[in-house]
Amino acid sequence: MPSEKITFTSASGAELAGVIDLPDGEPAGWGVFSHGFTLGKDSLAAVRVCRGLAAEGIAMLRFDNLGLGHSGGRFADTSFGLKTRDTVLAARALRERGHRVDLLVGHSLGGAAVLAAAGEVGPRAVATIGAPYSPRHLEKTIGHLLDEIEANGSAELVLGTRSLEVTRAFVKDLEEHDLSACIRDLGAALMVMHSPTDNTVGVANAGDIFAAAKHPKSFFALDGADHLLTGRVHGQRAARMIAVWAEPYLGERD
Repeated sequence: MPSEKITFTSASGAELAGVIDLPDGEPAGWGVFSHGFTLGKDSLAAVRVCRGLAAEGIAMLRFDNLGLGHSGGRFADTSFGLKTRDTVLAARALRERGHRVDLLVGHSLGGAAVLAAAGEVGPRAVATIGAPYSPRHLEKTIGHLLDEIEANGSAELVLGTRSLEVTRAFVKDLEEHDLSACIRDLGAALMVMHSPTDNTVGVANAGDIFAAAKHPKSFFALDGADHLLTGRVHGQRAARMIAVWAEPYLGERD
């Protein structure tokens, strides 16, 4: 399947690295994918969903947020607000290439980011996968670090062989974002996807997002999936369902 590497400038001023997964023929539409908290554009969920959507005819841009993967900058300088602004800039990068962005897709915290970014991007369709209703949900993931962050201004989050600095400013930024108005005033069709057995972001978050949104809205249960979509079938299934659901919202407007 063809792909194209691109770069664009973050709202922080750093250079961000992205990949556009392309269908074999003319794209039926164009979209942007926002990855989870520390996952990056090459995470299983990002790759499988975006390549799956490309196989269904939808070109997708996935990119590394600040200080992750092949992008520049320091992860310590990131925030949810910056992640949201950079999602908007990713859509702008596609528009500057002549492609209208009709679809935003986000996984985990990236799902919250596309909900927050949609008002500025103006897509016709938004899909979330395992997204929290509030960015503050992430405090549960870093809860063991909060006392150290408060005392010292930052702490190291260890993820396997990686160590990432989480700052007091990052935590404060999480607390300042309320997505309820963004969801209510989304102005786009919404697909909420969630696993009933997600032990990282509970399925109740999907219910809260769905209840806050106006129609048209849909819900799809990713039965058997874990939060990271480590099973190949689950990422592929998510891509197929999003593609079928999004079809009316892609391409030329009447």
